[in-house]
Amino acid sequence: MEGETQEIISQSEKEEKRLKTRKYLTVVLCFLMVMTVLGFCSSAKSLYIAPITEALNISRSAFSINDSMRFISTAVINMFFGTLIARYGAKKLIGAGFLSLIASCLIYSFAENVFVFYIGGVFLGIGISWTTTTMVGAIINDWCKENKGTIMGAVLAANGVGAAIAIKILSGFIYGSTFGYRTAYMISAGVMFVVFIIFMFFFKNAPREVANSSAPAKTNGKKKSKGSSWAGIEYSDAIKKKYFYASVFCIFVSGMILQGTTGIASPHLKDIGFDPDFVATALSVQSLALTVSKFSIGVIYDKTGLRTTANICYFTSIGVMLILASLTNSPTGQILAICYSVFVALALPLETVMLPIFAGDLFGQKSYNKILGIFASVNTAGYAVGAPISNLCYDLTGSYNFSIYMNCAIMLVATIIMQFVVKAANKEKKAQDEKLQEI
Repeated sequence: MEGETQEIISQSEKEEKRLKTRKYLTVVLCFLMVMTVLGFCSSAKSLYIAPITEALNISRSAFSINDSMRFISTAVINMFFGTLIARYGAKKLIGAGFLSLIASCLIYSFAENVFVFYIGGVFLGIGISWTTTTMVGAIINDWCKENKGTIMGAVLAANGVGAAIAIKILSGFIYGSTFGYRTAYMISAGVMFVVFIIFMFFFKNAPREVANSSAPAKTNGKKKSKGSSWAGIEYSDAIKKKYFYASVFCIFVSGMILQGTTGIASPHLKDIGFDPDFVATALSVQSLALTVSKFSIGVIYDKTGLRTTANICYFTSIGVMLILASLTNSPTGQILAICYSVFVALALPLETVMLPIFAGDLFGQKSYNKILGIFASVNTAGYAVGAPISNLCYDLTGSYNFSIYMNCAIMLVATIIMQFVVKAANKEKKAQDEKLQEI
């Protein structure tokens, strides 16, 4: 009897060790996925605007609709994310996502007119929705039950590493000849194919017992982590809360403004008169800073909670937009451009790391995947609006400055509203805690 007990304990320890190894491997794979997908298919996209529009004689506002097609398809797909991942699992969706990304890069490479680029944008949106923030948020939520903010930040920080690599590799091809961008897209397609093979071979969905063990641990009187999760409320109850719609507005606005501003940073710097090599360097600095900031934001959330973390992102976004609008082609302007590249990295987590954090902290685990899908959807819907507005302002005024100042004012409104959202969510959590104590 004693021998059987020891054997059971031994098997349990082996299983626990196996799952722990699988968890670490999953985190590494997610890092690789984010690094390559966002690096090669998203972060470097602003480099393509001027070369493609000049080579094919397309207006920037017309070409920016390509981004809108991407963001609309991502928004639509993410609306059903919770249902899709429950039905098909993460691995199948990831596989389909990589195939969509490969198709997108190939379509972009052979496109001769703007309408073909729009088709490529649809495939890009589908691929992004199943391989980046929303998917990683769901995977980390399943596998990692402690320090989610730190782990999420570390994984999504891979975007900065990938962007720095991709920009350095692709910029030479993009600016090397009139149609050099086509070679850059072919290289990106090849990278996506390699990572697709790796993922299909090594990645496994979280076992049901691991994914479902999401109930928050009892504190036994000890002080809870500021970033700790809570049981939450059902989705049907969440959508009845006023602060749900207020949070949706803030997330939509942050997506619209950050995408509308950072998406035009590269052509804006070129329009001012900065050398293309300096522009590429500034973007690389931004990418490296983003690597640090995403991880840091995750740690800050775990240590200080949602309000402080969100405020850092929101107020920084306003500050860097003011810097961007004031730039001139001068030594001082170059210094400010580098400052922009460094500090904008503290605002960009609003598009990535903060989405899973908002979903978990504001509404809890019961409705996590569905709320995360909604937040990702409205965030990308904001992207779809932001890019055309910024480029339309350029076509009308010959400068991006008007759109940048307008975005500053809107972001300030969203920052104020978010204070009330966090307060309402904390009130909901407190009420739930009191009910549990009564039980």
